[in-house]
Amino acid sequence: MTESSSKTFKTAVVALGGNAITRPDLEDTIANQFANTRKSLDGIIEILKAGYNLAITHGNGPQVGNAILRVELARGQAPILPLGICVADTEGGMGYMIEQSLQNRLKKEGINRSVVTIITQILIDMNDPQTSKPTKFVGQFYKEDEAKRFAQERDWVIKKDSNRGWRRVVPSPVPLSVVESETIKSLVSNGTIVICGGGGGIPVYIDDKGNLEGYDSVIDKDLASAVLGRDINAEILFILTSVDRVAINFGRLDEQWLDRMTVLEAEQYMKEGQFPAGSMGPKIQAGIKFIRDGGKKVIITSFNLAAKALEGSAGTVIVPD
Repeated sequence: MTESSSKTFKTAVVALGGNAITRPDLEDTIANQFANTRKSLDGIIEILKAGYNLAITHGNGPQVGNAILRVELARGQAPILPLGICVADTEGGMGYMIEQSLQNRLKKEGINRSVVTIITQILIDMNDPQTSKPTKFVGQFYKEDEAKRFAQERDWVIKKDSNRGWRRVVPSPVPLSVVESETIKSLVSNGTIVICGGGGGIPVYIDDKGNLEGYDSVIDKDLASAVLGRDINAEILFILTSVDRVAINFGRLDEQWLDRMTVLEAEQYMKEGQFPAGSMGPKIQAGIKFIRDGGKKVIITSFNLAAKALEGSAGTVIVPD
């Protein structure tokens, strides 16, 4: 029995950015990934102490890229693993890192909570227009001649990624619901900390026989976190990333850091192009969705400022109109 069994706790989803586990300034070894994970837990501990039951999601971009690279290097020597299996593998491996690191930290803090990782499937609609518009870069970079050959041989869609080379692109459909949401909700409501939805979860659809079937694509982690929050009736969505607050006119002389936005204001900023798709855009979009679906508050801030953001002295808050 966990300590939350004796009192009422609020429910929150904490979405950890990719830099919680992999940092661009450090070699991406497993030892460094564990060290980074441990450092990212301060905010989660403070959220727990503030009286929340938690579901934790996380990014997996670098890790799934490494998994795809291993598949490519083993081509002809071992069976080819589809993208969905690579996502599932990283959900398990990264979940283990977060789970063990959190278990050790909870023991140190004297907090009596169980932790579990759930491999998570996210339902999509095969009629979603995004399924026919591959836009999400995955895997390594190739030279142009290699890329075009692989596109023909492997039925890939290949696009140029800035000036760094050519890469495979896959669809990024809209997440509809979390297949395991009832299990996650039950565990979270009883005080278990659930790590789930890693990398946006494994995209699945319902086939003509009514069965679940995987689909090779990538779901945005923050949008999946918003859907998870709706499905488990969370009050707050924390999006923990590398920046302390959200800015408009970013990088310009009239740059303005925001402490608070209503959903209407966030939608207007999106229309103005303030939040690019490759950076803050998906986080703001996820925040809007979470509030529109019944959530009470979204907090966007850095890992080390989560506690202050809860108090209202840091981060950017998105609230209903």
